[in-house]
Amino acid sequence: MKISRIKFVTIFLVSAFAFQFISNSLLGPEVRLFPINGEPFPGIGSPIVWKSTVSAILYPIKVVLLGPLTFLFKLPDPPPPFLALAFAFYWIAIALILYYLLSKIHARKKA
Repeated sequence: MKISRIKFVTIFLVSAFAFQFISNSLLGPEVRLFPINGEPFPGIGSPIVWKSTVSAILYPIKVVLLGPLTFLFKLPDPPPPFLALAFAFYWIAIALILYYLLSKIHARKKA
């Protein structure tokens, strides 16, 4: 790949936080990065049709981005940077795995 590992991870991390913020702001009751009511997938049971449809489309992406760490949403009162740091470390691991896989695919195409 022609992009450096650090740049790829940074872009992935910024994109994941932006995706999380935008999707929670559109689908949830309040504008937040992480929902305060403990619901990691807002909009799933919404009576509003477009919110329910959009949340159904985004559900697989949110499961990958949030799924393994959903237990953090059930903590009574985590400090604000705790959630962001936990998800940042998880997303960095995902980005490094994706970078490795994409570099292997790119190397195969050249050969």
